[in-house]
Amino acid sequence: MFTYQIIIEYDGTDFVGWQKQKNGSSVQQTIEKILTKILKEKTILYGSGRTDSGVHATGQSAHFISKFKINNKFTFLNSMNFFLSKKKISILNINKKKQNFHARHGAKTREYKYVIISRAAPLSLELNKAWHIKFILNVKLMKKGAKLLKGTKDFSTFRSSSCNAKSPIKTLEESKVKKKGNKIILMFRSKSFLQQQVRSMVGCLKFVGEKRWTLKKFKEIINSKKKTNCAPPAPACGLYLKSVKY
Repeated sequence: MFTYQIIIEYDGTDFVGWQKQKNGSSVQQTIEKILTKILKEKTILYGSGRTDSGVHATGQSAHFISKFKINNKFTFLNSMNFFLSKKKISILNINKKKQNFHARHGAKTREYKYVIISRAAPLSLELNKAWHIKFILNVKLMKKGAKLLKGTKDFSTFRSSSCNAKSPIKTLEESKVKKKGNKIILMFRSKSFLQQQVRSMVGCLKFVGEKRWTLKKFKEIINSKKKTNCAPPAPACGLYLKSVKY
């Protein structure tokens, strides 16, 4: 048996999320069907983590096990991408791995990017690819707010009520905000995240950026560990799973 890792890019707009569900088409299910078709055997795909409906990926990692050895990487990628092209999913790379490799359990860090576009005009080219905010946000305050999130702490404030993680304590290795023209890009890196943690943190940083909350207030909300104190989560359309490191 052979174990293979694939790196995936996808537009999550029309999917119910990464994980297979009964209520619609998922990224996992779509790729599994093509793998089964090409390899001519029932194939199960294991992702590094779930992304919610509408969330995108530029570097999702997943693995599958096959009794067939893939000798020609270029031909395999061409075949996969031919069938996936209309689904807005691309397989960027494939690597043969040791049998004990696991895309989810072996991941050391996951990096997420969130994109806000701050301008008066509506989005055309980047519709469903960013959070459109018509007014100007104070990026300097958002940068200071992002620093308050960094480190090991109880992130219960940002935890979805349906989250099934064993512990709300996570270590946020990176939490930063940068501005490029009318784009505000937020980056977060951790070994793992709680359900909706990133979107909830972005929603709170927006409140800081529009001066609805002071930095002191934001710190109190973080330390409160109460989901009821959290700002509404940012929409899924601006979130990207950027990369997974092993």
